[in-house]
Amino acid sequence: MKDNDVKRYICLGLTAVCVIAVCIVFWYCIQEWKTVSAFLGRLRGIAAPIIYGSILAYLLAPVYNRVTGAGLRVLSGRLKSRKHAEVIARAVGTAASLAVIFVVIAGLLQLIIPQVVDSIMGFQAAFPTYLQNLYSWIQKLLADNSEIEQIVIGNIQTAVSLFDGWLEQAFTRFDMNRLVEFLTGVSSSLFLLFNFVKNWLIGLIVMVYMLNIKDRLITQAKKIVYGCLSIRLANHVISEMRLVHRMFGGFIIGKILDSLIIGILCFIGTSILHTPYALLVSVIVGVTNVIPFFGPFIGAIPSGILVLLVSPVQCAVLLLWILILQQIDGNIIGPKILGNSTGLASFWVLFSILIFGGLFGFVGMIIAVPGFAVIYDLVKKAVNYSLRRKQLSVNTED
Repeated sequence: MKDNDVKRYICLGLTAVCVIAVCIVFWYCIQEWKTVSAFLGRLRGIAAPIIYGSILAYLLAPVYNRVTGAGLRVLSGRLKSRKHAEVIARAVGTAASLAVIFVVIAGLLQLIIPQVVDSIMGFQAAFPTYLQNLYSWIQKLLADNSEIEQIVIGNIQTAVSLFDGWLEQAFTRFDMNRLVEFLTGVSSSLFLLFNFVKNWLIGLIVMVYMLNIKDRLITQAKKIVYGCLSIRLANHVISEMRLVHRMFGGFIIGKILDSLIIGILCFIGTSILHTPYALLVSVIVGVTNVIPFFGPFIGAIPSGILVLLVSPVQCAVLLLWILILQQIDGNIIGPKILGNSTGLASFWVLFSILIFGGLFGFVGMIIAVPGFAVIYDLVKKAVNYSLRRKQLSVNTED
């Protein structure tokens, strides 16, 4: 038997073993899905700081690169040692990245918390007025039928009385079981809050390390790819990784800039229109605008409800202004900033958001478009390659 035949049989045997192993693992995952899901959830909790740090490092890499590059250009002519100049420039770039995070967090808290407190206090003070307006509206609506009017108003008064009684019982009645439940809920909330803060603080440390060693990590990844794969296949892998970076980096950073502009325009418009809670509404609209397609609707619902409690007319004006903003964003601002960065048709954008949102929640809706664009490109290249081998046309219109 020739050596080539031996190698071929060995490759076939290894392939068969790998296929059987994958099938066994897949079958086990289906049979023990609860165990696998719990394990994945625990693994995700353990890896949360690394995930947070990686995301922050990726988003802040442009800031770090610009500040570090500018610092290196300034210091290289003033310091004799280039190594010292690089160390100082990296430290300045890291400090600038951390400053951006703290400024954004402090700014959002400064904007949101006072508005939320004011809205809660205002709602509490105006709640009796809202009820009286509701009674008056029902009386006008049912003025021609006094029996139905009495039934409806009686039911509303009963519901309000039950609600007030529940509040009084909840906050005035004391027993040990209620105290235990309350303390358990508080301790669970504090534990979740502690874990959340801890993960993000560790994530900041991970971000600092990743920003400073990202060039080395990229070089090591390339060495692994070229060491384990053939030159031709390794070049394809590197090319696809560049596509992933271009899709995610260009789309997400561009979408954040686009949403910032929309939030500012929303605040200017709501201030001119004297909309209640203009700052809070603008923050909600700007943040939810990061989500493609569904973002405007997600932001309009809580904003509209918030303003509706104050004035239905102002709510209608706000919703009209948000609609105008989204038309401006979709036809002018978005194309200027993002262009056709993903190359996906509208149907695939909607499809990707529904699938990724269902699988990964809010984060999935944000990464849906660039993530699906990468998958779409890979499938397209594989199909075109197969068609060319069969000497068939790759043109969809043929």
